Amino acid sequence: MITRDELIAIGRYNKPHGVSGEISATIDVDVEVLQGLSCLVSDIDGIFVPFFVNSCRPKTSETVLLTIDGIGNETEAARLVNHDIYALKRDYRSESDNVDADGYPLDFFIGFELRDSDNTVVGVITDVDEQTENAMFIVGVDGGELMVPANDDLIVEFDLDSKVMVMDLPEGLLDLNK
Repeated sequence: MITRDELIAIGRYNKPHGVSGEISATIDVDVEVLQGLSCLVSDIDGIFVPFFVNSCRPKTSETVLLTIDGIGNETEAARLVNHDIYALKRDYRSESDNVDADGYPLDFFIGFELRDSDNTVVGVITDVDEQTENAMFIVGVDGGELMVPANDDLIVEFDLDSKVMVMDLPEGLLDLNK
């Protein structure tokens, strides 16, 4: 069973396109990234359901037309209208600059426990701020927040199964929140 913490939001279904089951979707990723995913996932009646894309073609810079396995007419496609589209985090690779050396987008690490290189728990990564040239992890700590540079040089290791990231944090960074 697919759970929410395994997913990353990448878009939303718009409306059926024609009568043969094709549907338009607004996406936040490049078409090449979308085509590289094993499936798209949507919440259908409270259950995350995988959908397998047969074809994908660009319509505009943000919109694509999708043909999905098992959806063969306008009525079936209409059931997906206004549903969010997710990708499995383990599949997702981004072509953007804000990725770590292993190709994961920075927001993939939301929900990971952050530890210092001495294995001290710092907090949980709750968000990523990509507003500036240097992206920052937002880490929930003791009822507050701490901003940690999302710099690949600082990441010592991360474990996908246990959702733990170890970073070699600059001296004094943890004291900024006190």
